[in-house]
Amino acid sequence: MKVYRRMIDRLAVSGHAVALTGAGISVESGIPDFRSAGGLWSKYDPMEYAHIQSFRSNPARVWQMLWEMDQLLGGAEPNPAHMALAELERRGIIKEVITQNVDSLHQRAGSRTVIEFHGHNRALRCEECSRRFMREAVRFDTLPPACSCGGPLRPEIVFFGELIPSDALEHAMEAARVCDFLMIVGTSASVAPASQIPRIAKSRGAFLLEVNPGASELPAGMVDFRIPLPAGVALPAIVTALMGD
Repeated sequence: MKVYRRMIDRLAVSGHAVALTGAGISVESGIPDFRSAGGLWSKYDPMEYAHIQSFRSNPARVWQMLWEMDQLLGGAEPNPAHMALAELERRGIIKEVITQNVDSLHQRAGSRTVIEFHGHNRALRCEECSRRFMREAVRFDTLPPACSCGGPLRPEIVFFGELIPSDALEHAMEAARVCDFLMIVGTSASVAPASQIPRIAKSRGAFLLEVNPGASELPAGMVDFRIPLPAGVALPAIVTALMGD
């Protein structure tokens, strides 16, 4: 842990730390990265199954992939990395978690201020009339599940071809502008506009910590400290180090 000392000291005195998380933080919960060899995109072409125009033209076909995703997310539990970020929030260190994941595992771990950049899977919305339903109130006797108006229901996630919800985008970019410490956890930081968050934070003088077994696509020299370990190992170790201060 001595090698972490400079980073731990910086985090301990930070006034506004933020975490940016991606698929890698949930791999240890049994959710493969969609882009990995065992992920959904190895079975389903995302342009055919995860694009908004594909859903609108053939919702029943797209729901083949959505149902598999739904079952995968429903069986997952928060792992030590999610728990560690929730603990850092309870201690007043982490102010926001910006997540690109739709699995709600941060909230289930206890995080309260979560900016869901790509939406979530807790509710569904009618594509025709925009009426919303909590997932547990929806019957899945047939796919796609249907609204009382007859329109197909879709999860409250961001499909390819759709804009990031304006509230989530605004809050995430504001967090990037005001933070003085940014944890980049389990994301390649390669997909815009989320990839702009580390760049904005760095331009405002924030300290950047990357936790990732493999290097992200951030430019060399942008990251101040890198831990090449799974999040479920690194983040609890950071909490333990802070508790020892």
